[in-house]
Amino acid sequence: MFTSVGRFISRHPWYVIAAWVVIAVVVVMTAPALTSTTDEAEFLPDHYESIKAETIRADAFPGQGSPGAILVFDRKDGGKLTDADSADVTRVMDELNQDLPKVFTPGAAQPPAENRLVQIGAVGLADNATGFDTPSIDGAKELRSTLKDLVKGTDLRVQTTGAAPQSLDSQDSSEKTLAIVGIATIGLIIVLLAIIFRSVIICLLPIAVVALVSTIANGLIAWANEAFDLKADSSIEVILIVVLYGIGTDYILFLLFRYRERLRTGEEPKEAIVHALGRAGEAIASAGGAVIVSFMALVLSSLSIFRSIGPALAIAVATTLLAALTLVPACMRLLGRALFWPSKKWAVPSTGSRFARIGTTLGERPARFALASGIALAVLAIFAIGFNPSFDFNSSLPKNLESTKALDTLQKGLPKGATDPTAVILKSDDGKPIPASDLTAFRSDLAALDGIAAVAPATPSKDGSTALFNALLEGDPGSDASIAAVKGPIRDGAHAAAPNGTEALVGGTTSVFVDLQKAMNRDYSIVFPVAALVIMIILGLLLRSLVAPWYLMASVGLGFGATLGATVILFQHVKGESGLIFMLPIYIYLFVVALGTDYNILMIARLREEAREGKDSRAAAAEAVRHAGPTIAAAGLILAGTFAALMLGGDPLIQSMGFALSFGIFVAAFVMAMFFTPSLTALIGHAAWWPGHGDEARDHAEKPIH
Repeated sequence: MFTSVGRFISRHPWYVIAAWVVIAVVVVMTAPALTSTTDEAEFLPDHYESIKAETIRADAFPGQGSPGAILVFDRKDGGKLTDADSADVTRVMDELNQDLPKVFTPGAAQPPAENRLVQIGAVGLADNATGFDTPSIDGAKELRSTLKDLVKGTDLRVQTTGAAPQSLDSQDSSEKTLAIVGIATIGLIIVLLAIIFRSVIICLLPIAVVALVSTIANGLIAWANEAFDLKADSSIEVILIVVLYGIGTDYILFLLFRYRERLRTGEEPKEAIVHALGRAGEAIASAGGAVIVSFMALVLSSLSIFRSIGPALAIAVATTLLAALTLVPACMRLLGRALFWPSKKWAVPSTGSRFARIGTTLGERPARFALASGIALAVLAIFAIGFNPSFDFNSSLPKNLESTKALDTLQKGLPKGATDPTAVILKSDDGKPIPASDLTAFRSDLAALDGIAAVAPATPSKDGSTALFNALLEGDPGSDASIAAVKGPIRDGAHAAAPNGTEALVGGTTSVFVDLQKAMNRDYSIVFPVAALVIMIILGLLLRSLVAPWYLMASVGLGFGATLGATVILFQHVKGESGLIFMLPIYIYLFVVALGTDYNILMIARLREEAREGKDSRAAAAEAVRHAGPTIAAAGLILAGTFAALMLGGDPLIQSMGFALSFGIFVAAFVMAMFFTPSLTALIGHAAWWPGHGDEARDHAEKPIH
């Protein structure tokens, strides 16, 4: 099949390139913009308690939700607020209410804190604003500008936080991270390709190809999000850059090494393209297929964030894969030997001495390689048990942003939970008004629960059938202690204290975190096994074996555990972070399993090819490391480097993800595929290919490549 595709491309390269350009133009002109959200509540299904509570609150108490923006006032000199300062705060709030952006509703100033170091005001959100949409972000920017003018001539400093300002800061941070990661990724790819090939054109080929592919992929993703109402989280665009450039460069390398290998035998570029695609096409397609199905397994998630990210990444990889198998060979066909300009070394056969030595040693002592690499991965994997998930996106914002600084300022005089009370809803079963005595008793019972510091008086709905109680938690709403309190005593106590004929529901941000934790545990038990099963099926079909897929998946499973363990060691133990973003294991699993399988496929396919030439399992493993090792090393170095570029962003979430994925790819390429997989295959021998025995020698009409 791939040989036939190669023949068509060799004969009609201009047709292939023109088709891609036309598709890109059409997509750019017609596709909607790619949007994202930072609202955790938008990720959860409706049946979770926090979402039920929010739905009831929105219907019964419009405008009574979390503030759209919180204004934190303190003195510029850090001293205590005077009566004159408090009067200025009141004036500022009054004047602000006269000139509020449309997404906000008028608010009021609260009394100063007991120690008079801080005073806050709050403005609500209009019915058509979410605090996370574009109008809210634009409104937050306008709000900050207005406040800056209003405090001029006073001794006050004002900072803003809350939903809309945090969304604004998150967007600005993501844009800066996007620019930094994009520049670093492209620069790294150019440098590494220059070192490997010493060719100007090869350095630019992946950049040009992926730039074209990314416009198509982003448009397709935006269409999918719009068609299926998917909610992507704010990190998706940064991750897409790395995926497109990293994986795209990997697949191009897989093809380039085979193409150069064939040119060195004396073939013309036209025939070399056909041969390279015929030999490497199946491995590239299988590797890409494993990545795609891994990402698509996320559609089984109960969280819309993963149901959106999964298809988005799958679309990006599928588009990149198709380009690697069509557009790239077409460009290579047109360029011919000029592809390697100005280097002349491409024509000189490589001795492969370094990888030949490694391969020879591995072939002679496969048990040592398997044991050493396996133990190293297992030791790191032990630390994965200590992973502590964090569910607060806002806590991942850089410390130098205004919304983060505002929270720090607020804590000089008020508890951490003051800006984000937990909303407890009490609703009658029959729609009749709830007696005042029941509301008073329920409030007293709530205030006595462990984890609650205070409960405001009930706010009844217009018809009296629903009441809202704002409970102030004792700790930070995003802390482990607060999440545990809401999950246990607060929810259980609220349910038990509900008067006869009523139902109590606990909502608010901390309640959302509790439900996110529950949803993630459910997803781990479904998404992981399904992704692993589908990848094993792909491996079984590719290798015609029922044995090899098991130990290949075991190796990437070890790689996953080692990667998560190393990340826990660095960020929780060394850097002292209280936890890591809850999405991290899913990302590690998918990238390390899927991309680790990529490298395993490339190595095992080459090993099978060498075995078919009549070599025994140990000699075939040695030759596979010699020939496939340079390709895997180059691809792994580039992909690990592109993921490492994420660490240059200021967002702690992106930084931890960058380290984890970079380390995972490094392990997949330089430990699993280079040592663990070939050494195990050498040890298992002919039985690894049962029942298809695809390693048996075959007659070939064409000369083998060495």
